[in-house]
Amino acid sequence: MTSRNPSLAQIRNEFKDLSTAARVSIIAAVVLELAGKIASWVDLSRRPAGSVRGPKWVWALAQLINGVGPAAYWAFGRR
Repeated sequence: MTSRNPSLAQIRNEFKDLSTAARVSIIAAVVLELAGKIASWVDLSRRPAGSVRGPKWVWALAQLINGVGPAAYWAFGRR
């Protein structure tokens, strides 16, 4: 029977079973995602509220949406 919530050991084993290219791709995507989130939060903290489209707190929360949040902020959130 397959568990719905895999243990950390199961996740590690599945990750180790991936090809090197797949592992590098996943790690690169995670690093890029985190860098985008951090850069967005830093920019939001330093940018005056008048230079942001909409409330800053909404854009800060939007960064929690993986993939979409940082891209949306950089594309549409700044004036």
